[in-house]
Amino acid sequence: MTERDSRTGEGLSGLMRMEGPDPAADAVTAMSGFLREINSFREEVKSALQHQEERLTMLDRKTMTFGRPALSTSTEVEVPHVKAFDAYLRSGDDDGLRGLVLEGKAMSTAVAADGGYLVDPRTSDTIRSMLVSTASLRAVANVVQVDGPTFDVLIDRSEVGSGWATETTSQAETATPAIERISIKLHELSAMPKASQRLLDDSAFDVEGWLATKIATRFIRAESAAFINGDGVDKPKGILLPPKVANASWTWGNLGYVPTGAASDFATTNAADCIISLVYALGADYRANASFLMNSKTAGAVRKMKDADGRFMWSDGLAAGEPARLMGYPVLICEDMPDIAANAYPIAFGDFASGYTIAERPDLRVLRDPFSAKPHVLFYASKRVGGDISDYAAIKLLKIATA
Repeated sequence: MTERDSRTGEGLSGLMRMEGPDPAADAVTAMSGFLREINSFREEVKSALQHQEERLTMLDRKTMTFGRPALSTSTEVEVPHVKAFDAYLRSGDDDGLRGLVLEGKAMSTAVAADGGYLVDPRTSDTIRSMLVSTASLRAVANVVQVDGPTFDVLIDRSEVGSGWATETTSQAETATPAIERISIKLHELSAMPKASQRLLDDSAFDVEGWLATKIATRFIRAESAAFINGDGVDKPKGILLPPKVANASWTWGNLGYVPTGAASDFATTNAADCIISLVYALGADYRANASFLMNSKTAGAVRKMKDADGRFMWSDGLAAGEPARLMGYPVLICEDMPDIAANAYPIAFGDFASGYTIAERPDLRVLRDPFSAKPHVLFYASKRVGGDISDYAAIKLLKIATA
């Protein structure tokens, strides 16, 4: 290259430098700055989120400590009881139960001399829910919790005294109300399931769940039978215990019945007429909350009945768990109700929440007995419960008879 060409090249390079910066370099510089800004923004967001999470954690701790005192207190009381009760069931160790005072109760759970220890709240609630959810009169009756040996129900059988008054006429004296007192005595209901000690030593075995299921199963059978057919001797009085009279001559202290019109079954023609008569034998103020009570055999016969237009009077529940309906009223299947037979009362219809009251103590006790049935361990569970009719006008019966 000549000297002239060299000078010419340098001149061109100088001219290019004078024209401005390189675009590619500017793009690289701009991108680097943008990435630095993005990284800085991400770090700020991350720091803010971490700070927010720390504040939420502190608020949760304060809420658990101060915001829910009732729940915290309940948990503190229940957990020691559950642990101590589990130890007692598995090994007979009652040191944890002795002197343990339950919240809201001015007494200790140490009552072994009186027949056992109080069941922990979780197991007790499981048993209670199983009793309510089963096909028993308990599902529709009035259930009250009491502390004493009896429960009194006061019923006013008279109409409320009333009248019209004006400025110029004197007010007539109203009638004296007729008050009936029904005293429901509580009786001891017991169950005694058993398990082997080897099974109790297995830590994977849910002893509380097993015990709750066994106790509830036996209680359900005993209660269901007593609430229907109990004679009141060391057990509740059943709904079929009072004297029965034809509904046309019904008086307080008796249960009114409607006959089917046949000696040993439903009438061969117009069999559903007696069901209709039974429904309207009940007072209008009770029919709004009324339901039918019968066993499975009777239900099998009733659900075949049709009205004059050929439509079935029985309809199944539309949703899972919803009871079937007869003439629009719920049907409770209770296997302790009598079968269809001469002079039997297989169907009851009424407002059982008004007509029958179940009184019970909330306490459930369990006594562990490892000696009476070696090598098994017996668990004697007991509670106090009673029941009786509280309103004789709220229940009507269907009788298999001509009149």
